[in-house]
Amino acid sequence: MEKLRFEFTVLPGSDGKSNILAITSITTSEEKVYAIPETLQAASHHKDILKTPAYSKVKNSLAKRYQTRRVWITLTEELKKIYMDEDGNLQFGDQFLEEMNPEQPTAASAKGMDSLERLFEKLLENTQEPKQQNLKFIADKFVIEKFTSKNPNAKQWIDIFEKECIRFNVTTDEEKIELLRLFMDKSCVDWYSSMIIKLTINSEWSIWKSKFCESFANKGWSPVTYALLFKYKDGLLLDYAIRKEKLLLDMRRSIDTGTLIDLIAAGLPEFILNRIDRETLRDAVDLFNELSKYEHMVNKKNLLVKRRFGDGNLPRTNDKNEERSPCKICEKLNKAGRYHPEAICWFRTKEGDNTKRNFIKHVNNSVIETELNESDQKNEQSHH
Repeated sequence: MEKLRFEFTVLPGSDGKSNILAITSITTSEEKVYAIPETLQAASHHKDILKTPAYSKVKNSLAKRYQTRRVWITLTEELKKIYMDEDGNLQFGDQFLEEMNPEQPTAASAKGMDSLERLFEKLLENTQEPKQQNLKFIADKFVIEKFTSKNPNAKQWIDIFEKECIRFNVTTDEEKIELLRLFMDKSCVDWYSSMIIKLTINSEWSIWKSKFCESFANKGWSPVTYALLFKYKDGLLLDYAIRKEKLLLDMRRSIDTGTLIDLIAAGLPEFILNRIDRETLRDAVDLFNELSKYEHMVNKKNLLVKRRFGDGNLPRTNDKNEERSPCKICEKLNKAGRYHPEAICWFRTKEGDNTKRNFIKHVNNSVIETELNESDQKNEQSHH
């Protein structure tokens, strides 16, 4: 009996999501391959093949898309009438099948190749053409804050920006200029828009960098003095230390570790500073760890001040600015730098007592002077 080799392939369904089992080609014993028309490839069209024992095994063997199996099936009289005519020509569905060139891939193989080629091309686009990637996606990965006109060191910021560009393979001038726009904040956005008009996006990056540093160079001393004189007032010691470290590094990134530690420590309360051994500090982190040990001391002190300030015999206030303003009574006594409400100032009572004594002395002296004047007048009258 004659036999034919049927090629079974798992192909995507019409919806693109589901899979169907299809017969894509038939091969004769002379190794001639005939293609099944695409509209007739679905196994459901080949009902007599579905009844054969070979089909059940093929169905169990195929699970993934574009997998294939080529199976020889002996032709019964019914199958021979379906797939061959009286002269031995291969047919199906009232039409002759087209003989394929041995080097020509089958329809299933071609579809699989097309899919792999598209996937490979997409991979090449992502790896070889970074310019086509979404710049916003790259910007989200940059470890750098947006630049504002309040930033104390423009050159330091732009240097960090360039290092991040190198880290993410942003190498062309156009890409750097376009990416810079995503890191401009507030008034700096207007500066960027003006530069686009004057220089255009096709300008050299070195020119943009130079103009950036010239425009935002901070030549005043206020950021420097603010960073150096920043001191602890209230809250967590660690929060103060981290904040001051950032201010100092924004001022000068090249500051050495020892100086950085000393400047942070200089703004701490004296009773905390005296408990820390300076020689054991090798890094700012060591200072942070030491401060964590004494958080309970400043929290306890703040709690005592709040309790005294909340006493029913003393005035209350919710104004934080007033709590942080220096005490005027202490300033008059040359004890500047003390931040507490005047109502609970220890020197308030003493100053009040002195004022009262001076007032009493002034009153007594006035009374004595009046009495002396009256006495002199009486003496003059008696003589007359």
